[in-house]
Amino acid sequence: MLTHSRIWNAIDTLAETHGMSASGLAKKAGLDPTTFNKSKRIAADGRPRWPSTESVAKILQATGASIESFLDVVAGRGSSRTVPLIGLAQAGRGGFFSDAGFPAGSGWDEVSLPDIDDEHAYALEISGDSMLPLYRKGDIIVVSPSAKPRRGDRVVVKTSSGEVLAKELVRKTEKLIELRSFNPEHDDRTIPMTDVTWIARILWSSQ
Repeated sequence: MLTHSRIWNAIDTLAETHGMSASGLAKKAGLDPTTFNKSKRIAADGRPRWPSTESVAKILQATGASIESFLDVVAGRGSSRTVPLIGLAQAGRGGFFSDAGFPAGSGWDEVSLPDIDDEHAYALEISGDSMLPLYRKGDIIVVSPSAKPRRGDRVVVKTSSGEVLAKELVRKTEKLIELRSFNPEHDDRTIPMTDVTWIARILWSSQ
């Protein structure tokens, strides 16, 4: 499948194969060095930005790579999937997300994971013990801000006060959201939707 994340992964792989950064690859192809910067891959409003066919053609010509080998990586044949990663505690601070809950700004690390067919997915590392026994410190969860959450889903919610909560979705209406805690020592929560900045569904965990 031709997805936003796989196209960008193929460009990063091409750069690494030839011993360059994404910026170095752009420069070698005669493009602006910032053309492939990670900060340019998602627009401020959360929409994905795609590389142009002209820029892809130029990097293939500059490296001597074939379109077939490039498409092999895009298709996931022999390639690994990486997603942005930050700590769950960091996620409550400003500057890491767009208003729609997509990764933004700097400070993100990356982690390789089994291929997840969601171009908007990113990873959070659990800190503390508030989500025991389900999630432990150091566990990695992969979430999607674009997947529609349903009752019973495990979700991550960020509030307008900067709280980042990982819980089970009990109910969501136009006015409020009800969340069940994984840890019985922590209270369930009911939050007005006006206080919810974004909600993302948990797709996978490293357990």
